[in-house]
Amino acid sequence: MSKEKKLLDDIVGSFNKLTSGINDAKKAVNEFAGKDVEVKVNLGRNKELCYCGKLTGIYPALFKVSPFEKDFKGKTSYSYSEFLCGTVKLKSLG
Repeated sequence: MSKEKKLLDDIVGSFNKLTSGINDAKKAVNEFAGKDVEVKVNLGRNKELCYCGKLTGIYPALFKVSPFEKDFKGKTSYSYSEFLCGTVKLKSLG
C-alpha cells in the first residue's frame, strides 16, 4: 500500500469517527427533548454558568434551551460539538 493511500485511509477513518461522535451527541441530547434540564456551561478561566430551563428546540446543527428565568441574559443555543467536548453539560431535573 502506498503512503498516499494509507494517509487517505487514515483521514477517512478519522472523519468517520468524528461523524459517529456527533451522531452520538445528537442522540444523547435528543433524550432530553421537551424535558426540564439543568445546563452547565464552561466559560473558561474557572468560570461556569448554571441555569435551569426546558430543552425546546432540536435542530440539525444545534439545540436550544429556554431558561425558566424571564430576564436571563446569556447564550441559550448550543452546538452538538460543544456538548460532545464537555463545554455544555445537561442534567435532567425530573
